[in-house]
Amino acid sequence: MPEDIRNLAKDFRHKSVGLSENHEEKFLKKLQEELPKRKKSFTWIYAAASILLMIGLGVKFYPTNAVEPTIDKENNVQSEVNLGDISPEMQKIENYYLTAINYEIASLEVTTENKALLDEYFEEISKLDVDYKRLNQKLKTDGVNNETINALITNLQLRLQLLIQLKDQLNDLQSKKSKNENFSA
Repeated sequence: MPEDIRNLAKDFRHKSVGLSENHEEKFLKKLQEELPKRKKSFTWIYAAASILLMIGLGVKFYPTNAVEPTIDKENNVQSEVNLGDISPEMQKIENYYLTAINYEIASLEVTTENKALLDEYFEEISKLDVDYKRLNQKLKTDGVNNETINALITNLQLRLQLLIQLKDQLNDLQSKKSKNENFSA
């Protein structure tokens, strides 16, 4: 039957158990092996990255006014708004016409015979240039609308057409002059 604890205790000899020199290190090593390893939590890093991503996208795609005049910080004066400020497509159209106009002007030869004709055409072109600046000002004050954009593009087209007409008239004058010289000789 069950033995009495007192009887068991009599037989028990008290042994003195000594601990080894590095028992604490062994215990800690065993404890680390037995306990499950705790994973480091990176949830706060994921949350911070998500917030930064949202802020970045918000800044990138935040709706702004399509036409925003630039401000010259030295003089505190707003510069004019042009078609290129509206969209990249409008920038291409404006650049095309302005390049063609500048090319046509650069290719003109000024002589004493055609100076009066050139002055007449350049007066008309300067009127169109003043009108173009007025339309740019209207675009800045009234905002983007189809009427103003179409008027700006039409103005550029008219200037280019005037220069092409001028070039044709100069070529006609040149051919008449060479015919007269050939006929006289």
